[in-house]
Amino acid sequence: MASKPVKITDTTFRDAHQSLMATRMRTDTMAAVAEKMDKVGFFSLEMWGGATFDVCIRYLGEDPWERIRILKRHVKRTPLQMLLRGQNVVGYRNYPDDVVIRFVEKAAENGIDIFRIFDALNDVRNMETAIKTVKKVGKHAQGTICYTISPVHTIEYYVKVAKKLAELECNSICIKDMAGMLAPQPAYNLIKALKKEVGLPVHLHSHSTSGMVMMTYLRACDAGVDIIDTAFSPLAWGTSQPPVESIVAALKDTPYDPGLDMQLLYEISEYFREIREKYYDTLRLIDPKAERVDASIIIHQIPGGMFSNLLEQLKEQNALHRLKEVLEEVPKVRKELGYPPLVTPTSQLVGIQAVFNVLSGERYSIVPKEIKDYVKGFYGKPPAPINPKVRKKIIGDEKPITCRPADLLEPALDKIPEDVKPYIESEEDKLTYALFPQVALEFFKKRKAKREEAKTGISPERVAELEEVAAVSAAIATYITSIGKVKALIPRRIKGVTSPWVLAGRQSLTE
Repeated sequence: MASKPVKITDTTFRDAHQSLMATRMRTDTMAAVAEKMDKVGFFSLEMWGGATFDVCIRYLGEDPWERIRILKRHVKRTPLQMLLRGQNVVGYRNYPDDVVIRFVEKAAENGIDIFRIFDALNDVRNMETAIKTVKKVGKHAQGTICYTISPVHTIEYYVKVAKKLAELECNSICIKDMAGMLAPQPAYNLIKALKKEVGLPVHLHSHSTSGMVMMTYLRACDAGVDIIDTAFSPLAWGTSQPPVESIVAALKDTPYDPGLDMQLLYEISEYFREIREKYYDTLRLIDPKAERVDASIIIHQIPGGMFSNLLEQLKEQNALHRLKEVLEEVPKVRKELGYPPLVTPTSQLVGIQAVFNVLSGERYSIVPKEIKDYVKGFYGKPPAPINPKVRKKIIGDEKPITCRPADLLEPALDKIPEDVKPYIESEEDKLTYALFPQVALEFFKKRKAKREEAKTGISPERVAELEEVAAVSAAIATYITSIGKVKALIPRRIKGVTSPWVLAGRQSLTE
């Protein structure tokens, strides 16, 4: 057999920690090992997009754009890759074309080389603007098919979607098996069909959740897959990707041998082992349930990121004991909503509706606005018709739209409120605000406060406290003056803080 080395994309900087620990890996953690990662010879490093953007500004207090720039300084040879949710960009709803276009342009300008572009419903209309913009800026557009199992998701269906992506001049096709449900033989059959009918390089992304992924990857290699996704072993398995070390060792002395340096992989793995201990033992961010093989996923079809989010939602409601009921409810909701693939944002929609159906005691008695918008067609066209009874219960007699959802949206990039403009420092900030207005504004305010603290050495909390002390003291001074008191002694300390008059060298309130 002729040699055909398979290429490998590493997901440790993005999907691995998104799947296992709610996307909490920090930029400095990545930067410390990025140069070693660059020496491995990966096809690409997936390090941006997906949930990372939201988590950076919402929980980590980090600028996601700065993450690209920092890693680009350390990674000179390996392409940087991001996951782009088509018209959803890195959010959870459709955004206007001006936001999508400018986002892609700025991402490319900051250092993204490969854009893996998908739509949760495989509605190519929702990917077109992003793909065309990626091609325009001269970067790699990877058109993506979200893999799932249902009566409508056949090989013919996937080939049809892939051909539409090829017509948009995508550079490659990715099979995104976000739930780890792609079994070995179906993988072989699908990849063979795509290679024959479409002719573009095929990139396979999967998860270890069901326990089949190692066999699936080997069978994919037999079918001629070009690239596969892996993660370093400390952040692999479970709802994450399979370990790169094991994959490289398994393919050694085969025609598919990637030829990567096992010693270097081991050194990097040891670094991530220490990081994992920090996140697991100290910060408690890794849920043991997310690390297990769960063969029941073949039934409930829940991908890694969605599973960890469901766990968090149930924990917040003190209802973790009802996880089994929710897992059983998910496929029912999915069928009724037209078999959407369970990937962001539809995974969140189906997941939260399943949680509401279980916890409320009556199915669809509580329906979030996002589910109503989905049923109205504002997310795109579902793969199959929505159950008529469920549709009527959710939106009554209202008719769903049939046009591309973004056609109904007005440009939004330049609609920055006057009170927000003082916080906008760059074009990237405008995009961040357009995507997540409330979260972005809070992030901008904290960023400004940190800079002020760095200049003065006084924290925002202490500044507020001093202002309060000054206001109270000024009121006291005014009162004493008004009643003719003189040489009123000043307090030396107020609320544990040295009096501002003492700092000014004054001896009394009436000086």
